[in-house]
Parts: sequence; structure tokens; C-alpha cells
Amino acid sequence: MTNRQLVEIGENIMSKKTFTEKEIKQLSNNPFVKAVSAKGITYTDEFKRLFIAEKEKGKFSRQIFEEVGFDAFDA
Repeated sequence: MTNRQLVEIGENIMSKKTFTEKEIKQLSNNPFVKAVSAKGITYTDEFKRLFIAEKEKGKFSRQIFEEVGFDAFDA
């Protein structure tokens, strides 16, 4: 995957979703979250590497997110 694809899986992606305080707290507890605010999530480098490896094995993005604890992933 390219660096652009790395950005697309986690850093500074614009979304219509605004996270509530409860969601921010829950997301902050995930070890693959580097930072989270009402407007977005920044994932750890470890998660980005894991994501790329799993995508290359043929997994769907939603499956990868769910497997690492992001149960309510909304695209």
C-alpha cells in the first residue's frame, strides 16, 4: 500500500460522524487509538501496519476494524 492509502485508513479522514463524549472515552481505551476528538480518530502506527497486512490477506476493512475492537464502525 502507498502512503496515501495509509492516510486513508486512519489519519485526518473527514467524516460526517461526530463522536459523543461517551464514544470518545470508549475509543480512547482502544490500544490502537493514538488520539481521538469529536471530529476524528488518529490510529497508531502499529494499527496501520496491522491493517495493511490484513488487507493484503484479503480481509474487508470492516472485519479488520471489528476484530480489533471497533464494533460500531460506520463507513
